[in-house]
Amino acid sequence: MCLIAFAIDAHAACPLLIAANRDEFFDRPTAGLHRWTLPSGAEVLAGRDLRDGGTWLGVSASGRVAMLTNVRDGQPGTGQRSRGELPTRWLAGDVDGPGLQASIDPNAYGGFNLVVGDFHQRFWAWLGNRDPQRPHAAPLARHAQLYSHRLGSGIYGLSNATLNTPWPKTQRLTQALQTAIHGAADPPDATWWSHLQHALLDDLPANEADLPNTGVDMALERALSSPFVRTPERGYGTRSSLLVRALPHSHLPTSWQVDLNEWTHVHTAVPTQAQHRRESLVW
Repeated sequence: MCLIAFAIDAHAACPLLIAANRDEFFDRPTAGLHRWTLPSGAEVLAGRDLRDGGTWLGVSASGRVAMLTNVRDGQPGTGQRSRGELPTRWLAGDVDGPGLQASIDPNAYGGFNLVVGDFHQRFWAWLGNRDPQRPHAAPLARHAQLYSHRLGSGIYGLSNATLNTPWPKTQRLTQALQTAIHGAADPPDATWWSHLQHALLDDLPANEADLPNTGVDMALERALSSPFVRTPERGYGTRSSLLVRALPHSHLPTSWQVDLNEWTHVHTAVPTQAQHRRESLVW
């Protein structure tokens, strides 16, 4: 997953809203949003990496949430372990925040950002293995460290640097989420949906002066600077988009209904949404 905007308790009637794009190579085998069970027995709603078995964004039936992005540093190698196992470790439900942090060897993974939350415990945190002040500088061999901090109520943006790094694509999607959240909290208002879909499909690159310097060549930097990435010549691009929303359950006063909508994309001259999957659960 390479671009996420998310709102935590930013609106009393919509305590969680997520808009996200997943960028990946086209030949990496993937299962779309569906229900599956972790070895711990925890039921999750998430897409799944069929090569290594992990995920990039998912929720559990118990009210846990996990979101993952890579950190772009221009280094060809990856870690010994798949980053996709990190979200599932949290979603499994058998560790708390300190336990999760203690279980992660930052040297075992390529650069990552991990956001974890427990909806009922009102616990949210960011973890990463790259210095937030210099996220694109690869650490010396076996000298990575784990960084973390708790997250309070608010609206956040995350791409392939660190949390709230003001990349143009991150700012565009975060602003769209901020505009949409009031409509998302009002069920008769359907404009929030189309507003966020439009923001997720935005394939306009950033101005050259606003491009970050992450260690890749500038032509690729420009191609990756739009919220929706299309680089078919590289066999890479935005493969799916996801919206997650929590609202009060209409029939269970103390419960919340969580709706997840995912669209997979076909990369033709104009990006098209090939398949729409919708799943719901009650927290």
